[in-house]
Amino acid sequence: MATYILCLTTGGGVPLFTRMSASLKPLPFPVIGSLNGVHMFGINQDVELLASTTDDAKVIWKVFHESVTMIAVSQDDMADDCHLTNLLNYAFQIVVLLCGLDEVTNIKNIERFKKELKVCNQLIDKLVEPPVSFSTLTNTVETIASPESTILQNFLDAFTEAAESSFGCLYVDDRIVVATRKWWSLSSNELVLLTLLISSLQRCSSRDIPIFLPDSHPTIPHRLMTFRLTKKTEVCVICGQTPSLTDLEHEVGRFWRPAYDSLLSATSVVPRNIPPSMVLDPNIQCFLLVNTETSRCLGSVYSSPESSGPLGDFLTVPQRREVLSSFYKKMVGTFFNSVIEGSDTGPLEFTHQPMETYITTDSHKCYALQSGPYQLYVVYTDSIPTYAMRSVSHKTLSLLTKDKNIQV
Repeated sequence: MATYILCLTTGGGVPLFTRMSASLKPLPFPVIGSLNGVHMFGINQDVELLASTTDDAKVIWKVFHESVTMIAVSQDDMADDCHLTNLLNYAFQIVVLLCGLDEVTNIKNIERFKKELKVCNQLIDKLVEPPVSFSTLTNTVETIASPESTILQNFLDAFTEAAESSFGCLYVDDRIVVATRKWWSLSSNELVLLTLLISSLQRCSSRDIPIFLPDSHPTIPHRLMTFRLTKKTEVCVICGQTPSLTDLEHEVGRFWRPAYDSLLSATSVVPRNIPPSMVLDPNIQCFLLVNTETSRCLGSVYSSPESSGPLGDFLTVPQRREVLSSFYKKMVGTFFNSVIEGSDTGPLEFTHQPMETYITTDSHKCYALQSGPYQLYVVYTDSIPTYAMRSVSHKTLSLLTKDKNIQV
């Protein structure tokens, strides 16, 4: 979905940055000024302008800490406003993550601050492009299910202790396979932002990045250190002033060399993201499992082959991701509420709590259900009988939540 994100100062409306999808042309300055002007006019009339729609577009405004105004302009996908607002929240949190809250709330020199904000461009650009993972969409961090998780957890705990830290995480293909308790104690925003940051950086053997934790410690700098273990695995720790990157680099081989086979085994789970032994219904093209209590999700767009067969035509992987994302956005904020801020407004309008819903089209069918903290979204082939989707979805939810290797 093509999207613009604009950031302006609250007082003078000076543009701090403008980021957009690669397919879009920059917005003319008069348009930016008009979008900010109509919002400021509303404020002067004691009216808070939150959102507006045109024939084919949607505009969302949000003010953060009375210092910056964020504006999102996007194609109108008929989804609830909470999803575009969630995008603005992430854009602001990215600024706090890399610059700190003090810099944002106390802008002394606008031109100097604009230069400092350039460090955020790459991450915000990744935010406005079509997502590769489901983390920013669901406001939960994406995981994978590996049979080696228990073994890898032991290696991670030992390495994190050697790094004089309680915050450690092991990524496989930019998805969490195991993490320490302290890492999981971070807010959902922080978990997603750290994953987004790591996935946006160019591959290298190690790095030491100054960061702020937007919810936990927005004004206290920390250090995020990452170490490449194999082509698709990376271990990360959050530290204070010690140890140095060089000191910890010497420890990486000692701690992780014995785990090499387990790392390869965990890598083999990608891109399906579930154990090879797990067999799903052949009508399932892709699925997304969300746990609203733990702020974790598990998604797979490779749960079935890309081909045509007796079960009907299969969507391509990009089509599956697009359909699944679109289905999630239409359900959350309309029928289901989730961990996304403001997603409870639409569901509260019902006299009952919707638990299941489905959509049928000429090319595919979708089914969604919620049970306890879990929400499951499934895209099926068009050939599955509509009456069968409910039982298959419930069986799939049971299979995914009862597997000991799946920590969602």
